[in-house]
Amino acid sequence: MAAFLLGAVLLIVQPQIVPSRPAINSKAEMTSQSVQRELLKKTSQKNDFKENIHYNGSCRQLPQTIIIGVRKGGTRALLEMLSLHPDIAAAESEVHFFDWEDHYRNGLQWYINQMPYSYPHQITVEKTPAYFTSPKVPERVYNMNQSMRLLLILRDPSERVLSDYTQVFYNHMQKHKPYPSIEQFLIKDGKLNVDYKAINRSLYYIHMQNWLKYFPLDRIHIVDGDKLIKNPFPEIEKVERFLKLSPQINASNFYFNKTKGFYCLRDSGRERCLHESKGRAHPQLDTRLLEKLHEYFHEPNKKFFELVGRTFDWHSFVAS
Repeated sequence: MAAFLLGAVLLIVQPQIVPSRPAINSKAEMTSQSVQRELLKKTSQKNDFKENIHYNGSCRQLPQTIIIGVRKGGTRALLEMLSLHPDIAAAESEVHFFDWEDHYRNGLQWYINQMPYSYPHQITVEKTPAYFTSPKVPERVYNMNQSMRLLLILRDPSERVLSDYTQVFYNHMQKHKPYPSIEQFLIKDGKLNVDYKAINRSLYYIHMQNWLKYFPLDRIHIVDGDKLIKNPFPEIEKVERFLKLSPQINASNFYFNKTKGFYCLRDSGRERCLHESKGRAHPQLDTRLLEKLHEYFHEPNKKFFELVGRTFDWHSFVAS
């Protein structure tokens, strides 16, 4: 009798599977997601937010918008520019909640604790560029909030590869550690090394397919990173509209810094630029090798353009 009652109780509390979602690959992942859903229910109740309420009436809350990537696509610039808007509250550092297992196991309350204090009318934003290329992340974000608005900033895939290498190269130089030349990463056995991680991160259509399994295209706004660098205001205007924000950011908030070679920000009389690590010169690459890179991305880029229903002015795309 006791065994029968225990079985009945377990049957009642077992989480229901939503049939419209893609199948979950492992029991461990399903268990983790069940825990997260239960925690989300708990943390949405007022009493659980007491420790996160500030004396001025603001509180920490789950983000309503996430900048999901791409690495070296201009995510920091996008976040800084978006933060000019008074209705945006942005997390200062990359949280890595959905892609780092140690963080994800901490649960949603831990995630909330990483967010800034914000008012009810504000949108909380966090950015972690690695989310876009992490296979598990789209489903995990979906389980937290199916109506999440996602921002994705992309740039020419070949240029992104060079920028990716440059960042790691300088990180090693600062630690006085040697680092191979970019040619050693790009070439293997006389051919383009397509196993190089930086190249894989630039195969946008593969990663985008994964996100579109969970979120419709109208929930993902793609920012043109190349245009953001050259003329930021029009791109930020589009982001404001996507997030349904009142138009508060204007052209006067941006000015071109000739010394640094890129746009800086002006806010209430204060001027600020991105960290000196941004805008570093890329390594000089042999023209033939660069052409190989462009040629390799030609087909993947076409697939991406078809997937999202728009084109970008990238080197590897040739209109037919």
